Amino acid sequence: MSEPSIFTRILDGEIPSEIIAETENAFAIRDIAPKAPVHLLVIPKSEQYRNVVELAAGDPDLLAELVGLANSLAAEHADGDFRLIFNTGPNAGQTVFHVHAHVLAGGLQEASLGA
Repeated sequence: MSEPSIFTRILDGEIPSEIIAETENAFAIRDIAPKAPVHLLVIPKSEQYRNVVELAAGDPDLLAELVGLANSLAAEHADGDFRLIFNTGPNAGQTVFHVHAHVLAGGLQEASLGA
């Protein structure tokens, strides 16, 4: 059996991190290596889906919930405008294979798309 992802370990309290928002099926934290003034991660509580393609095919309602949470976070932590990024696969920069969205806002003209 595979080890729990870092996000599951954060959710379970094994790794310290501030959960800044939470719904029934998702939660959000700050990225530890921000690429923009606002850089948050929106993560499903289940690690059932490795990437956004699997999530869209398997549970479009959960994908919609992630986008809604991202929108709420951008309204709260920025001016409401944001970039939403899902890295899919190692060649696209995905390093944690528990689907998650990067919410970036503020000063994006300077932000790198990597992560």
